[in-house]
Amino acid sequence: MAVLPATASAAETLTDGGHAVRISRTEYGVPHILARDFDGLGYGYGYAFAQDNVCELADHVVTLRGERSRFFGPDGQSGEGEVAGSNLASDTYYGAQSRAGTVRQLLDRKAPLGPTAELRRMVEGYAAGYNRYLRDTGVDHLPDARCKGKPWVRPITALDLWNVVYDVNRVTATVPLAPDIGSATPPARSANSLATPATPALASGLGLASADVGSNGWALGRDATRTGDAMVLANPHLPWAVGYFRFYQVQLTIPGTLDVSGAGLYGTPLVEIGHNATLAWTHTASDAQHASVYALKLVPGDPTSYLLDGKPVRMRRRTVPVTVRDANGALSTVDRTVYTSRFGPVLSSGWTTTTAYAIRDANADNLRSMNTWLAMGKARNLAQLRAAQKASQGIPWTYTLAADTSGGTYFTDSSAVPHLTDVQLAHCTLADDDGPTALDGSTSACAWGSDPDAVVPGVYGPSHQPKSSRTDYVANSNNGPQYVNPEAPSTGLPGVYDTDPRLDERAQLGLSMIAQRRDGTDGLGAPGFTESTLRESMLGNRVLSAETGRDDVVAMCRAHPSLTATDGQEVDVRQACATLARWDARADTTSRGIVLWTAFHQDLVDDGPLDTWHRVPYDPAHPLTTPRGINGDDIHVQRALADAVQDLAARDLPVDVELGAVQKWDNIPLPGCDVGCFDVVDAGPGSGTGTPTAGAFGTSFLMTVELTADGPRAHTLLTYGESANPASPHFSDQTRLFSRKQWVTERFTQAEIAADPALTTTDL
Repeated sequence: MAVLPATASAAETLTDGGHAVRISRTEYGVPHILARDFDGLGYGYGYAFAQDNVCELADHVVTLRGERSRFFGPDGQSGEGEVAGSNLASDTYYGAQSRAGTVRQLLDRKAPLGPTAELRRMVEGYAAGYNRYLRDTGVDHLPDARCKGKPWVRPITALDLWNVVYDVNRVTATVPLAPDIGSATPPARSANSLATPATPALASGLGLASADVGSNGWALGRDATRTGDAMVLANPHLPWAVGYFRFYQVQLTIPGTLDVSGAGLYGTPLVEIGHNATLAWTHTASDAQHASVYALKLVPGDPTSYLLDGKPVRMRRRTVPVTVRDANGALSTVDRTVYTSRFGPVLSSGWTTTTAYAIRDANADNLRSMNTWLAMGKARNLAQLRAAQKASQGIPWTYTLAADTSGGTYFTDSSAVPHLTDVQLAHCTLADDDGPTALDGSTSACAWGSDPDAVVPGVYGPSHQPKSSRTDYVANSNNGPQYVNPEAPSTGLPGVYDTDPRLDERAQLGLSMIAQRRDGTDGLGAPGFTESTLRESMLGNRVLSAETGRDDVVAMCRAHPSLTATDGQEVDVRQACATLARWDARADTTSRGIVLWTAFHQDLVDDGPLDTWHRVPYDPAHPLTTPRGINGDDIHVQRALADAVQDLAARDLPVDVELGAVQKWDNIPLPGCDVGCFDVVDAGPGSGTGTPTAGAFGTSFLMTVELTADGPRAHTLLTYGESANPASPHFSDQTRLFSRKQWVTERFTQAEIAADPALTTTDL
């Protein structure tokens, strides 16, 4: 291995038969991997990723191998799900998956159901590259104190990485319930009440909120930009301190075969949001269903058998031996059991002597996702992107928004969605005050159907999937597909795709920002987007809830300078009222009023039904502008402001505290909010510090790209930096940029990379 400043071009080095892989790092540590083949590309990617995040992948592999109890004890927190379960429950779940050979069986399939030969070689190379770094550095000399010298840091295999991919594909359904599955135990035969209360993830009906994901995405066509070039905005919202939800920015290049730049989730071998020379795309979390909870009607006297079409069916049991470390460090083995049904694994939550719940995941057989993303990275235009998605149908749980150099845009929900008709949803959905919303598991009439054009049974095929092609724009902020462009609403979709026309404030704000930029009424200059105004729009930190309701609240508190809080105390709100009146209605780091507004708005949402406290209630005929405003005469509104003032006082915060004083990452002030902001950020004053690192949520990888005739012009921002190692210079270097609304100019061509003054090169 050699580390050196660039001399001859990397392309020349490879062409001349020199080094197999070159890793060129530009400013902020962004790696550009250049290789002759997919083996080398994976090798370089695995090596570069290990340099920055060896601990994260090592820890995740411990989880996926079902070995957390072996190294950390059975009672530690495993980290999956909305409420983390014990290591023992996690190990039981992943141990059962391993013993069933689920991922191995998927790997045995031929493409498109199994990985392509190129991907198999790339993943083998990735594992070898990661292991090369580990071997070269030595576990006892790792730069990250969190895993330096730890026995659980070991070489990985290609199977470990495919397990990462499989986990990512099911992160909005089964994975959050892993502790629930791993702790499922039949109730005593005499029990008549709920054995275990429903977890939040289950009780919420397995919505995406349980997986804690979100996003904004725009694809702007030639009719929406000032230059006539298409543009794409990527703005995923994910947890900042959860390894498998973090993005890693990279460029992957095999001359003449692949040249794609963007970001991928930790441990996955490809770019999942990004662009090549002629095509750009992003993803937003789909609001469609990606799993179904089934209620099983149990056989009287036997809580491990259920009735299906009137006939008893035994649950399948799999014994899982789990190695456990006790407080003295001694190892022993305990046998655990996982129960499964025709509809999928059985859950601990809600299992009584009469009812049990099972989860069927539409991505249970999906190892196809990387096929799709590799083909998308190779695609030269929107037609080829559509063909790539149709061929392998591997996108697990996101919408796709894309544009190409023709100036066209495209939206689709090509994710894995259960084939349930509206008739089935109407007749099979059970209402239970004591359990989750579930489908009737006692009749095969409620089972998933199939489409003839779907590559696997049980899901909708491309012919039923929402899609839209336009030359102005498509946009999404996790709302359903109906209003990706309000000028042509999507209709006639199956209900599982979320046909609710009601938009939340972030979705309304995004569509309003596009409309105002197109007609030049947003204060950013002449009509039409440029890449510069696209970036300004993204980080403008507008707060729609304040734009439509702040003046209403100010009028109320001026009329009522003293308000009654929930605890009955009278609260003087005059200073709070003056703060809101002076506030710029933005969520910049220096904004004074947003902290008070956030506390008020959250109290308001928690306290009263939405349509009682809005000044203008929701009107289905005006989904883009209703509901709006705040009714100051509503008791919920008055009480929420009094409670917010009390809340800030209890935290020793003045009502006009700057946002940057209370919302930080690694002590760096953060902009953004989660009360009607487009730029979503939710963090505390200690986020990004401590062991383990205190978390945050929201804007993670930002990308704006303009697809010009002379090549892509892009800017990016990885808000938490390339490394999760707190000692790394790239732990929060880009956080400082985010705090100042600054971006990184992407270097895409070999000439641009070579011209970077900060360039360092590693040849393997």
